[in-house]
Amino acid sequence: MIKVNALGDACPIPVVKTKNAIKELGGSGVVEVSVDNEIAVQNLNKMAKQKNYEFSYEKKSDNEYIVTMGVNADSKADTNINVSTAQKDEISLRETIVVIDSDKMGDGDEEFSKTLLKGFIYALSSQDIPPAKIIFYNTGVRMTTEGSHSIEDLKVLANAGAKIYSCGACLNNYGLTEKLCVGEVSNMYDIVGYLLNADLVLRP
Repeated sequence: MIKVNALGDACPIPVVKTKNAIKELGGSGVVEVSVDNEIAVQNLNKMAKQKNYEFSYEKKSDNEYIVTMGVNADSKADTNINVSTAQKDEISLRETIVVIDSDKMGDGDEEFSKTLLKGFIYALSSQDIPPAKIIFYNTGVRMTTEGSHSIEDLKVLANAGAKIYSCGACLNNYGLTEKLCVGEVSNMYDIVGYLLNADLVLRP
């Protein structure tokens, strides 16, 4: 059995931690996950149904749930794990670009919107195949500079092959030119060229 502590973790961290634990099982076994809210339980239940994992949970208190997943030979293999080398090569040839133009995701509560964007970048760093490029402009450049909670996740993406670019004019406008922690400085001319040549552009 592998035990996962996801207490206090925001979405999608409990799911990602659980998927990583299942990979460690190497075929079959049990993963026990501690979470602190019903939404996390529901998200894990959805994953279990998709993969045909055995699923159960126990509510220990209002702030603690113990989720148990059983993985066996009859479970569906994780599609990310079993993508063939040829398929990965084909997917990686696509010019997928992620554009982040704010330090928030959506227009709701400010702190919650910042938490959502942090979760998005974390989830992006947990994918088997990274995007070709990630472009930051306007207040989005705050994610690549000192004080950002996403620097380590962005470094994971860079190490996996993603090119990370921050708009130079934007860095200058917000007084962040000397505080870039990951990636390279770019300009709007190049950014437009990247976007025009992309096969797919994603914007959270």
